[in-house]
Amino acid sequence: MSDADPKSLIRIARETGASEEGAPLDLGQRVRELRKARDWTLEQAARQAGLARSTLSKIENGQMSPTYDALKKLATGLEISVPQLFTPPKQDRINGRLSVTKAESGQPHPTATYEHTLLAETLTKKQMLPYRARVRARSMEEFDGWVRHDGEEFLYVLTGVIRLYTEFYEPIEMRRGDSAYYDATMGHNVVSVSPEDATILWVTSLA
Repeated sequence: MSDADPKSLIRIARETGASEEGAPLDLGQRVRELRKARDWTLEQAARQAGLARSTLSKIENGQMSPTYDALKKLATGLEISVPQLFTPPKQDRINGRLSVTKAESGQPHPTATYEHTLLAETLTKKQMLPYRARVRARSMEEFDGWVRHDGEEFLYVLTGVIRLYTEFYEPIEMRRGDSAYYDATMGHNVVSVSPEDATILWVTSLA
């Protein structure tokens, strides 16, 4: 299959930005934020955790590194797990991201059966891979077996008429506005059954 087949596109998207590292977590600040989110005073939080107020104050101000026993007490008092102490909530890690792909922009990646155009290419560390595809294939014989890859997939028909073939279901004819959501580890292929090449939107999970 071509280097631009769906599996290759997904691999490229997963590798993009893979070397990015987040800033080290400030445990003291994290504990303070968790405490304040519960509207607790130092005394209240220390009592909940079974720690001395002075100990909790030193942890929050970065004046001491807590033992694992203290971390367990903190997590229990805050009603979270120990790993959550070191995991900022998602809203703390997102500063707002946006990528706009104009209708006629994007670099096509042609194969014998599809022509893929990646969308939102400028964003790294995506959880989804969106791409527009022109369906060139007219029969299953044009494919070199089933396409399979990790994740889940959403398909939306933009123009034309397609037939969605899957490993465990009968073929389904779909028209503009129709959509399907399926497990991408199940073999799947799409052919155009309209005179012109059909176009579809594919969104594949990367997580």
